[in-house]
Amino acid sequence: MSLTPPSSSPDSVEDELELSAVRHRPEGLEQLEALTRFNRKELQILYRGFKNECPSGVVNEDTFKDIYSQFFPQGDASTYAHFLFNAFDTDKDGSVSFEDFVMGLSILLRGSVQEKLNWAFNLYDINKDGCITKEEMLDIMKAIYDMMGKCTYPLLKDDTPRQHVEIFFQKMDKNKDGVVTIDEFIDCCQNDENIMRSMQLFDNVI
Repeated sequence: MSLTPPSSSPDSVEDELELSAVRHRPEGLEQLEALTRFNRKELQILYRGFKNECPSGVVNEDTFKDIYSQFFPQGDASTYAHFLFNAFDTDKDGSVSFEDFVMGLSILLRGSVQEKLNWAFNLYDINKDGCITKEEMLDIMKAIYDMMGKCTYPLLKDDTPRQHVEIFFQKMDKNKDGVVTIDEFIDCCQNDENIMRSMQLFDNVI
């Protein structure tokens, strides 16, 4: 017969602490409910899943890449996961907290078209200088094709991402100054059905 009461196992003690921490921080949930389009129940379910994957409560880039590679085993998701991680890591501290994660997810799943486009712009603007260059757009496109893998797009030639970028960029860069501003990006996406349809591809990717 075991003399150790089951409640003192490290896991259950951690669970207790976890629950009491959540219990003592209801304003955290309420705040997230106000800031996102998720209700309390959804936030609790998301939190449980998040803690399951990331017991420490934050995700670093390597963990993020590991999670993504499970979704896209047929390709190489590491570069796209890197860019996506940077878009989720809004305070640029090298980790994605539950708050970062839910705020991003809320926009991607339930945001308005404008909010989604703002988020997409931030993803493409790799160096976060407020505009997108052709190189940045190409880097993201290549990363998406790499991640989707050859079996998804078996007929694509290696220069397909570049051709797509050329077409997109020509349409977006209205004043032909070699960079796309957020206004140009949003204006073009909202007024061009083909580009909007291509943006829908990211709904499957994110």
